[in-house]
Amino acid sequence: MKAIVITAPGDPDVLMLQEVEEPKIKEDEVLIKVEAAALNRSDIYQREGSYPLPEGVSPYPGLECSGTIESVGENVSRWKVGNKVCALLSGGGYAEKVAVPSGQLLPVPAGVSVKDAASFPEVACTVWSKIFMRSRLSAGETLLIHGGSSGIGVFAIQIAKHYGATVFVTAGSEEKLAFCKDLGADVCINYKTEDFVTRIKEETGGRGVDVILDCVGAAYLQKNLNSLNLEGRLFMIGLMDGLATEVKLGVFFAKRLTVQGATVRNRTLEEKAVIVKEVEKNMWPVIVEGKVKPVVCKYFPLVEAAEAHRHMESSKHVGKILLLP
Repeated sequence: MKAIVITAPGDPDVLMLQEVEEPKIKEDEVLIKVEAAALNRSDIYQREGSYPLPEGVSPYPGLECSGTIESVGENVSRWKVGNKVCALLSGGGYAEKVAVPSGQLLPVPAGVSVKDAASFPEVACTVWSKIFMRSRLSAGETLLIHGGSSGIGVFAIQIAKHYGATVFVTAGSEEKLAFCKDLGADVCINYKTEDFVTRIKEETGGRGVDVILDCVGAAYLQKNLNSLNLEGRLFMIGLMDGLATEVKLGVFFAKRLTVQGATVRNRTLEEKAVIVKEVEKNMWPVIVEGKVKPVVCKYFPLVEAAEAHRHMESSKHVGKILLLP
């Protein structure tokens, strides 16, 4: 089969389509013939050599895909050859075929194409596990999403609104903010032209927001803490702008704050299966009802993975970028 190989750490041009060995499935895995794979920011970090792979995972990038089951392991009971599925991966999505643990599969939701279903698994698992399972967002609370027009952002806006939250977003252009508004965001803040802490205080009567989902990291840490309400929860899922900073710790005590950080990729198979099960139970019916829709910015042939990475790095996209083998 063919797969995108990272030939050396570096810029997008190190991504090369090459002939590689087809994966062999274990007794609790299935083999998927990939119809589409989605890009995530961590794919760029992996390409650059700054995101070490968990032990034993595919060396090829790609954390989510969709397609058709081609074969199943002897211990797999729910899934059958020919089923249309999408999957949470630890790697290997940028390929014609990928082996996946059966607990990380989801059925393609009714009303969504197999191709576009690739835009859901990683973002859905990230949003549900970080915002709802760990940060306990509930109806009537306020959520701030940094990077509201990103793949995670556009999904988080829709599902948080469905569950009764008031949604604040930041983005870097009026066009992106307008798109977020159309998806249901209540307060849209251009981080290039206004201070989001000030705006949040104005919009909440000085209280702040209850939950923040942050992909920026060090550069926003103090501002995020200052933006939180009493008992507020900050969850960091990325470090796009810095690994280290200095903060004033008094705000933790004054507001009784909780700060967490995690990725889905380095969770155990058992933990991922729990998250996927929760996603299917709580999110898939909402997607089937059409209340959460896939947002795909652009499709690229698999051979153009380098160009797809350049498009993501330009930050001009809104929603997900998909690769098609």
